[in-house]
Amino acid sequence: MTAISDILHLLFTANLWQATLSAAILLLLPALGGVISERSGVVNIAMEGMMLTGAFFGVVAALAWHNPWLATGVAILAGGLMAAVHAVVSIQFRADQIVSGIAINIFAAGLTVFLINRIFGLQDVGHLGPNEGLPYISIGGLDQIPFFGKVLFQQNIVVYVALVLLVLIHVLLFRTRIGLRIRAVGEHPQAADTAGINVFFIRYSAVITSGLLSGLSGAFLAIGVSNTFVPNMTDGRGYIALAAMIFGKWTPFGAFGACLIFGLGEAIYANNSIIHASPYLLSMLPYIITLVVLAGVVGRSSPPAADGIPYVPGSE
Repeated sequence: MTAISDILHLLFTANLWQATLSAAILLLLPALGGVISERSGVVNIAMEGMMLTGAFFGVVAALAWHNPWLATGVAILAGGLMAAVHAVVSIQFRADQIVSGIAINIFAAGLTVFLINRIFGLQDVGHLGPNEGLPYISIGGLDQIPFFGKVLFQQNIVVYVALVLLVLIHVLLFRTRIGLRIRAVGEHPQAADTAGINVFFIRYSAVITSGLLSGLSGAFLAIGVSNTFVPNMTDGRGYIALAAMIFGKWTPFGAFGACLIFGLGEAIYANNSIIHASPYLLSMLPYIITLVVLAGVVGRSSPPAADGIPYVPGSE
């Protein structure tokens, strides 16, 4: 009962919800990429590897150039390149998209450890200086609002970028001709092809975009939150983002709501020092929430009709 009362008390603190929003954004960026990719008909389970690759190359670039903006660009590009590999294997060669995604995740984990040993030897990767990471921004005036000022207006710059992207991607998918084409390709690629839509171009663009967003999330984790890189530091966030996307029924705002739920679990674990409960049990909380959510939702959620099905021109 003590642990429950501690959690209930924690729920009314601004610090918890500030951490919840930050943790949710780490999941939201790849989840938005997953929405775009799967709306076009390509399953992207490789977001974990794309995040990890972005995090690694972002830290390497930040340590080399001491410029968080250039480092973020490198991280985004690294995520996009990993996504391009997934796109070629899945779209051009029509390989099983789940197998391709898992292979990329395993490859990314091995590649980053190998490069750590080659570049840094047995030494630690190193930590960024206090002014070398992505900055936190307090919006003057608004940040002084009780409770909400700390939660909403004292955040890392990536949080604000992600919230803007959330709105833009929703508008893109459901209010523009480009979004209509993406959804048409994911629902019935043969009909879209007959109507003159380039199915391969749409799918390549969607998958690579998902990699760019995952790379940005990796940059946020590595040079916005941790200011360093450790092997496998994404810690399953790419998979949780995939679960959030499914829970959100392949919509941007639905995915955001799910990310807030998962982010709350992670934020509670981050505050385990003030909760009288086993930290090992609390560390399981985000994953327990994931299992509970998927068990209750997946059976009632329907993905795009052509999701995960390679397109063969001329097929019925």
